[in-house]
Amino acid sequence: MNTFELSILAADKVFYQGGCSSLVIPTADGQYGILANHENTAIGISIGQASFIDEEGRRQEAVLSTGICMIEDNTVTILIETAERPEEIDRLHAEQDAADARRALEHKGNVYDTRRAQAKMARAISRLKAKDRTEID
Repeated sequence: MNTFELSILAADKVFYQGGCSSLVIPTADGQYGILANHENTAIGISIGQASFIDEEGRRQEAVLSTGICMIEDNTVTILIETAERPEEIDRLHAEQDAADARRALEHKGNVYDTRRAQAKMARAISRLKAKDRTEID
């Protein structure tokens, strides 16, 4: 099996570091897939769900915040603000974040506040979708 080295580094922790055979990340243009020996590039990461197959063949999921993915010489490094496994997500907290963001969007504040509320809403929705998927499986 062809693999590459993957490091997912959040601001507060090393989320994952090890071998990987495939990776799918959220971008502004949709989901982006990465396999071994991918060309060198840098990709912007959007808030959303990512998945990867680790070196032992297990599928792992993550909810990522915004950041960047750098691919160089069969090594992928992801630098992001936050990364969570679906089982780590507190449903009540995510629902409260969505409600707070909804109220902020209804308030019609300045552009900065609106964009911040949109990002908070996107993250809350992503977290809830990931949680729903793991509870069904």
